[in-house]
Amino acid sequence: MARSSGQRLLGFDRKLGVRFVAGADEAGRGSLAGPLVVAGVLLDYEALRGSRVRPLSTLNDSKQVSVAEREELFQAVGACASAISVRIVPVGSIDRNGLHRSNLAGLRAVLSDLHPPADACLVDGFRLGPSAPPHRAVVDGDARSAAIAAASIVAKVIRDRVMRRLDALYPNYGFVSHVGYITPAHNEAVRSFGPSELHRRSFQARCYAAVEAA
Repeated sequence: MARSSGQRLLGFDRKLGVRFVAGADEAGRGSLAGPLVVAGVLLDYEALRGSRVRPLSTLNDSKQVSVAEREELFQAVGACASAISVRIVPVGSIDRNGLHRSNLAGLRAVLSDLHPPADACLVDGFRLGPSAPPHRAVVDGDARSAAIAAASIVAKVIRDRVMRRLDALYPNYGFVSHVGYITPAHNEAVRSFGPSELHRRSFQARCYAAVEAA
């Protein structure tokens, strides 16, 4: 019988041969508007056995599941994780410090937040430098490691919820549908109404150039 996505991801972490595995990932790196949300999740592989681990059987990279499935997995991760940390990096910090530096700082922070300290820290694709806890960068980690996939679910669900709530304050931009990412409708809204306080002005976006040229 083929293994489920969750079994495959959990198997990757278990092969590390340690008890506590932390994963870190972010949502919103490619977004034109809104914050960057970074999450860290700590899994205790001594506790995650039998019925305790069953809720994670469908765990997967957040990009590979539907909105409804992400919400269900968000609840499952909350029930199964030993600890969760979330950092929300506002637009001002992204514009001031740069997206990449903001992302690395957020990933370092969430891994440092987790207690007890992990025996192994896994990050989706990035080396975080010597000031971070000892860690391993895993290419396509959100599709390989349960801890990273869990962090990707947490970051994505929280960020989407934030953006949908912000839609009520900035109703002209359609955040409820595209949650800040670049779409033709989003570009057209920026051209029509100009960028809002939620838009990352440090990004080189064609819709900004059109507004400045008008």
